[in-house]
Amino acid sequence: MHPKDWIEIRPQGPYCRPGDVFIDPVEPVDRAIVTHGHADHARAGHGQVFATAETLAIMRARYGEAHAGREHPLLYGERVEIGKATLSLHPAGHILGSAQARLEHGGGSIVFSGDYKRRPDPTCAPFEPVPCDVFVTEATFALPVFRHPPIEDEIQKLLASLRQFPERCHLVGVYALGKCQRLMCALRTAGYDESVWLHGAMVRLCELYENYIPLGPWEVVTPENARDLAGKIVLCPPGALQDRWSRKLPEVLTAAASGWMRIRARAKQKRVELPLVISDHADWDELLRTLNDVAAPEVWVTHGRDDALVLAATQMGFKARALHLLGYEDDSE
Repeated sequence: MHPKDWIEIRPQGPYCRPGDVFIDPVEPVDRAIVTHGHADHARAGHGQVFATAETLAIMRARYGEAHAGREHPLLYGERVEIGKATLSLHPAGHILGSAQARLEHGGGSIVFSGDYKRRPDPTCAPFEPVPCDVFVTEATFALPVFRHPPIEDEIQKLLASLRQFPERCHLVGVYALGKCQRLMCALRTAGYDESVWLHGAMVRLCELYENYIPLGPWEVVTPENARDLAGKIVLCPPGALQDRWSRKLPEVLTAAASGWMRIRARAKQKRVELPLVISDHADWDELLRTLNDVAAPEVWVTHGRDDALVLAATQMGFKARALHLLGYEDDSE
């Protein structure tokens, strides 16, 4: 059976009929497969959740121990029967615990990529192409303008600015889950061994990550030490870059780490002095490479610039169409 005969799009999200299970549903359901821990994919209140152990740990950290009625932790590659369907999870390379969900039924198979990237990242397992009949891919940066530079180059920009302006506190807006920890690891790789200073909202997830990977020395910004952070790197949620909290820091130089920083108008709109193009999503070239690597005859494209990727996939010889999924927002860039 072709997956189109047993996968449907419901208001809650993609639904597998033979398994009676939703994939990354946007509201509480009886049974959910969760690809990763970002809030636009991982919601609280499900009856049962199938995910990697790391994703379940993230959900507990964000939503509490009672985030779901029952957890089903899966190893990468482990196969489990859900109703009349078979599920396996495979690395997506997006953040800690992120996974692609492969569902099989009636001789047909479909892979939901979730969010993914193809760049090396010590904080998570690298993306693995998974054979299937239908590949459902994200399209967050599915335009040719989005070609991400090496993260090493962007980290050197930050360190060069730190040397040039030692009297200024370098405040970097990063998402608390995934981007924060990846940037900390990249700083260590570049030889930066000083403490990285954190907004309080980053602490819980950094503590969780350190169960899996060392992040190097870090400290928390407090009202008592904020005035002493000239020449230091401070990581905060993007929303804190311009709020009253940041006014306590000395001579702030505002930076932001996001794939969207490729767009100068967006950086200017956000009043970002130092845009750092660091993304946890595949860029245009990587999206196209992934279609070839997976080599599924049919491609379904979800949230993002689906029109451009559908056209490109069609020109590459794939059968392609867009899935218009409501409720998915960008919670990681």
